[in-house]
Amino acid sequence: MTSLPQIGTLGPLGRIFPVRLGGRRSLLLVERNLYIYRSSWTVILSGFFEPLFYLLSVGLGIGGMIGTVTGPDGSQIPYALFVAPALLATASMNGAIAESTINFFHKLNYDKVYDAILATPVAPGDVALGEIGWAVMRATLYGFGFMVVLLVMGLFKSPLVVLAVPVATLLAFAFAAVGMACTTWMRSWQDFDLVNLVVLPLFLFSGTFYPISVYPEPLRIFVMATPLWQGIDLIRALVTGVIEPSTLWHVVYLVAMSLIGLYVVSRRLDKLLRK
Repeated sequence: MTSLPQIGTLGPLGRIFPVRLGGRRSLLLVERNLYIYRSSWTVILSGFFEPLFYLLSVGLGIGGMIGTVTGPDGSQIPYALFVAPALLATASMNGAIAESTINFFHKLNYDKVYDAILATPVAPGDVALGEIGWAVMRATLYGFGFMVVLLVMGLFKSPLVVLAVPVATLLAFAFAAVGMACTTWMRSWQDFDLVNLVVLPLFLFSGTFYPISVYPEPLRIFVMATPLWQGIDLIRALVTGVIEPSTLWHVVYLVAMSLIGLYVVSRRLDKLLRK
C-alpha cells in the first residue's frame, strides 16, 4: 500500500502539523471505538444524565424559587433558560474530557493499543485525529440529546438555537485536543486528580449557575479567559438570540485552542509512539 506523503511536504499546514494526518486512516480509529462500545453503549448514555439531572434539580427546582436572572442583553430571563445552555456546554466538555484523558491514557499505557496499530500504515498523527474525532462524536451525542431536551421544554428564545450543537462540537474538539495533549505527559492515575482540579472549578465558576458579573473585576476577567466560559457564553447567546460582533471572539478562541491542542498532541504522540 502506498503510504501518505508527509504533511511537511504539503505546504504551510505541514509546518504546523509535521506528522502524517490521513483522513481515512483516522476514521479507522473511530470505527474501532464504535465496535468496542456497541456492547457497552450504556457507558456512553450515562454521561448524558448528569447534566440533565442538574437541569431538572437546579434549573427547574431551585429555579422555581429564584424566578428570573439577568440575561446576556441585560433583560430578565427564566433561571432555567439561563442554566440550560451552560449545562449543554458542560455535557460536551465532560464527554470530550472522559474520552481524551482517562480512556486514552488506558489505551496508551496499559492496553498498548497503539503499538499494534503502528504496525499498520496508520501513523501517530492519524491516531491523534482518530481518537479526538471519537471523543468529539461522543460529546456531540450528548449535545444533541441535550438540545432535544431544550426544544421539548421550550428553553430557547431564538431559532439560532439550532447552531448550539455545532458550537458544542467545536467546544468538544477544543477540550478533547487539549485534554489528550495533557494526557501524553501523565504517568500514573494519580495525575488525573489534576484534571478534576481543573474541570470541577470550570464547571462551578464559569457562569454555569449565576452571572459572572457577581465576581470582583480581576476574577471576572480571569473567568472570561477560560474555555468553558467561552463556550457557555456563545451557546447562551445563540439560545437567547443575543448576538453581537464580539460573539465571534468565542469562535476564534475555541478554534485556536483546538489547533494548539492538535499540534501538541500530534508532536507528542509522534515522539512517544516512535521511540
